[in-house]
Amino acid sequence: MEINNIFTAGGVVMWPLLGFSLLGVALIIERIIFWVRISNRQNKVVREVLQLYRLDNVVSALDKLQKNADLPIARIFLAALELEEATPEEFRLALESEAQGEIPLLKRSQNIFETIIGLAPLLGLLGTVLGLIKSFASLNFGDVGGAKTTGVTSGISEALVCTASGLVVAIFTLLFANTFRGLYQRQIAWIQEYGGQLELLYRRRYERGDNNLKFKINPK
Repeated sequence: MEINNIFTAGGVVMWPLLGFSLLGVALIIERIIFWVRISNRQNKVVREVLQLYRLDNVVSALDKLQKNADLPIARIFLAALELEEATPEEFRLALESEAQGEIPLLKRSQNIFETIIGLAPLLGLLGTVLGLIKSFASLNFGDVGGAKTTGVTSGISEALVCTASGLVVAIFTLLFANTFRGLYQRQIAWIQEYGGQLELLYRRRYERGDNNLKFKINPK
């Protein structure tokens, strides 16, 4: 069966399912671009920054972070390192606060994915019910096997097409939504790991008395 015939057979419920599928594909593409951009650079940048900071090359570390400020973890590090003469507790709070502020960006579109996953099968079920209603409405028990049974076949076809379409949209969206959720959880784990390393390095510097104006970015 061709695509246009499937869409016609599905009835009115196919329109919102089409809208959900187009919206889902657009958001999936946006999320793929976002995660690919982060994954390709972030670990390398953070490791270089931590190494520079470990060698007391704070200026170079800050410069590296500024050049990669489009990365969430770079913005988190900058929020803490830009504090002047912060105590270890203040440094930790700055890391945690900025990390919380980055969570909506990392979880963007997750609620929409969940809505599509929940509503698409329900719309398919609605199409099934409407198709069955159409089938029974066209059924004439006095004309079994006659020309009017065509309406019954058409209604059942509509019911099956809607059910299948709703499931396909939900399954497709669920596959990518779970993938993005896994990437988000891994990102949070990395932020905690690298943030903990930076906090430990800062605490050691603070205890040595090196927590002065080295953390302030020189004005341009």
